[in-house]
Amino acid sequence: MSTAARPSPRFEEVHLGDTLPELAMEITPTLIVSAALASRDFQDVHHDATLARQHGMPDIFMNILATNGFVGRFITDWAGPEAQIRKISVRLGAPNFPGDTMRMTGTVTATELQGGEGVIDVDVRGRNRLGDHVVASVSVSLPAGG
Repeated sequence: MSTAARPSPRFEEVHLGDTLPELAMEITPTLIVSAALASRDFQDVHHDATLARQHGMPDIFMNILATNGFVGRFITDWAGPEAQIRKISVRLGAPNFPGDTMRMTGTVTATELQGGEGVIDVDVRGRNRLGDHVVASVSVSLPAGG
């Protein structure tokens, strides 16, 4: 079943320590450039390899707004259409360059019922060949009861 057709898990179905399905993302030049343009980030290091090298980088690299968006995608792919992201906090590490594969993983670190709403905290990690590209914490609400 595709992720879009899958309903959101109920709050009661999620437990401390649960792991989310891994998401492997191939990092291509097109992905890096299009994500930078979509977020209106026209910094040369995200679209011009020659200028990126002049800034000391081996190639163009992904911008933080793209990373933040992919963290959100990772969570909503798992949490489904009824979920709402409440908070995302990201810390960047190793850059994502063309040819890398970023493997995103997540672990549920807290579950709390807040006024009839189930709030789940998830620690997210996106790694590439150089190490951690992103370490994030996300709070997402899920439907409770039912």
